[in-house]
Amino acid sequence: MEKEKRHTLVDNAALRRYEMDLGGEKAVVEYVIGPGYRILTHTEVPPKFEGQGIGRELVAGVLKDMKSKNLQVIPQCSFIARYIDRHPEWERIVVREVVHR
Repeated sequence: MEKEKRHTLVDNAALRRYEMDLGGEKAVVEYVIGPGYRILTHTEVPPKFEGQGIGRELVAGVLKDMKSKNLQVIPQCSFIARYIDRHPEWERIVVREVVHR
């Protein structure tokens, strides 16, 4: 049985990104702030950590944090959009369109 890895996730609001410390390197999800929602624009995992489930752990942590803050999500990043498609329990916090003005 594979042991699940757990890393600390931090919302670095000053840089508008979530960061997961991987022991000297960081996996990140960048976002844009809107009223009551966040547009998740980019996910990045350092190449040496790819294929180890870090991206899934990162996105799950980001979505859990946003849900706990009663924020809705606009998944602009294709990795996050695919994750949500594969985990439909997150659909309830997803906004597909934002009407401006």
